[in-house]
Amino acid sequence: MTALKYMQAIVLLLGILVPALKTTAQSIGVCYGRNGDNLPSQQATIDLCKANRIGKMRLYHPDQAALQALRGTDIEVILDVPNPDLQSLQDPAAAKTWVQNNIQSYTPGVNFRYIAVGNEVDPSTGNSQYVNYVLPAMRNVHDAIVAAGLQDQIKVSTATYSGITSGFPPSKGEFHDNAKGFIEPIIQFLAQNNLPLLANIYPYFSYLGTPQGNLDYALFRSQSPVVSDDGNRQYWHLFDALLDTIYSGVEKAGGPNVEIIVSESGWPSAGDREASVENARTYYQNLISHAKKNGTPKRPDKLVQVFLFAMYDENQKGGAETEKHFGIFDPTSQQSKYQLSF
Repeated sequence: MTALKYMQAIVLLLGILVPALKTTAQSIGVCYGRNGDNLPSQQATIDLCKANRIGKMRLYHPDQAALQALRGTDIEVILDVPNPDLQSLQDPAAAKTWVQNNIQSYTPGVNFRYIAVGNEVDPSTGNSQYVNYVLPAMRNVHDAIVAAGLQDQIKVSTATYSGITSGFPPSKGEFHDNAKGFIEPIIQFLAQNNLPLLANIYPYFSYLGTPQGNLDYALFRSQSPVVSDDGNRQYWHLFDALLDTIYSGVEKAGGPNVEIIVSESGWPSAGDREASVENARTYYQNLISHAKKNGTPKRPDKLVQVFLFAMYDENQKGGAETEKHFGIFDPTSQQSKYQLSF
């Protein structure tokens, strides 16, 4: 091979590898909540993300100090519209103002990628009072994004969760009957506008809810397939099975090409059965490794984008004791609890 051809081959190889490496590096993010009285400042948190090469972040409300700290970092951001704000965004003018204040005011500068209009709204849960507000708010926020000329950069969605679906094996997955009237029009709206669905997926809670659950299956440690589906689909990991169950539900709801972004996933380090530092370390390490290299059996050619829950243990979170112990960084020392590599 001549020197010129050798150099051409190297350039071609780099042209192939660099985009692939970029996709891999950007597949993992972190969810940043602030339900604690001992948390570092927003600026310190963004600095911590930069130091650990975290390229994605989810914010649960338009935290002005966090958005200021994110300016110029190129960290990709999911910004939530909190559930209590959904009713106000039934007014298109209010949605336009929300986008102006919380998106356009920081653009360019903050690398917004998704807006989560509501989180885990479900007709059968305590969030049922928001059911009628989600889709109209999504439409209005999407229209405001389009009017601002940002539709190619920022995708509007909502964050659902695996508890809204059921079915086994994953190809049998579908949305619960009492949720179909709520979620199917949302899926169709996403499909019509080439928008993704955000989904929170927790093998830990699925494991707890399954008598004689398979811990290795939940922690990405299975040495052989646990579930066979559609003849040639083999499931070694509960995470993949939960995600593909949602994909099946989305397909049946009219969104065969809708991509799913995993907007939360994590494992607690204390508070209940199998909630330990060692299990949490195993889950997070294996999830990162899995997401960087693999799709799911249903979507094998599409790397999964995952946001780890959560940045810190949050000592003022409500609900079960485990809710306070999902942090991957210690809020006091700002040291990684699990020595994760992003």
